[in-house]
Amino acid sequence: MRPTVLHRLPPSVAQRLPSRLGDWAGKPVVSCVRLQGLIAAGMSPLSRGMINLSSLEPVLQHAFQRRGLAAVALLINSPGGSATQSALVAERIRSLAAEHEVPVLAFCEDVAASGGYWLACAADEVYAHPTSIVGSIGVVSSGFGLAGLLERLGVERRLHTAGENKARLDPFLPEDPDDVQWLTGLQGELHKLFQDWVRERRGAKLDRTKDLFTGEVWTGADALEVGLVDGLGSARAVLKDRFPDAEPVAAQGRRSLFARLGVGGSHSLLGAAHAAPNVALSLVEAAELRASWARFGL
Repeated sequence: MRPTVLHRLPPSVAQRLPSRLGDWAGKPVVSCVRLQGLIAAGMSPLSRGMINLSSLEPVLQHAFQRRGLAAVALLINSPGGSATQSALVAERIRSLAAEHEVPVLAFCEDVAASGGYWLACAADEVYAHPTSIVGSIGVVSSGFGLAGLLERLGVERRLHTAGENKARLDPFLPEDPDDVQWLTGLQGELHKLFQDWVRERRGAKLDRTKDLFTGEVWTGADALEVGLVDGLGSARAVLKDRFPDAEPVAAQGRRSLFARLGVGGSHSLLGAAHAAPNVALSLVEAAELRASWARFGL
């Protein structure tokens, strides 16, 4: 009798195959999708580690298309970011969940705040560790006021617009009260959309005696009391209890041959002329990124 492929493999490799190929062997699986980092559209050198629909689409499709799928788990660690990307990713998760008729569970790790909590609400059930930071249902805008900087550097800036509101909130101009009023109105509209989404997804679970939409954050234990999460526990413990026969597997999208070989990347085709602007942009965005996590003591 000829040996099978498994028999010809080294024992260490053969032992790992059941966990890697559980869905091939007919064993139920739980696809685990990691949502880690700032939520942003992804147009900068720092965007490779950020959450957006473009980068997540192949991951989500892979997660929901596994054979023997019992559930999808979202492992969330995000201080928030773009409202639009938060909504796009959340809507895509709900669309795939309805298409494949599988439950989605969210697990808040260090922080699921602002847009991170928006993503968590895409799940049918939300869990957190007692020490997790959860909530921050609000809208924030930040930037730098650089009026006068160019003059001190001896640089003349030339700005020409068609339309009186085309240069609103320009960081090199003094702040205009009318611009601030416009921004406040825009934030109010986005805040209402955020509240509507949370009410739609959490429904009667929310504590109606408390104002949960002030931008406040809670620990996981307190978030359970006010209805922002459904339970406490780690992904490993909850999934083992809920789906004892299923194998948790990480969902990963298809990568190109160049990506698998480590060829290319955001810097591979940049010439020397782009180096200085990219360094400056990276430093500013690194400061913004650090500030986003620092708001939650991380």
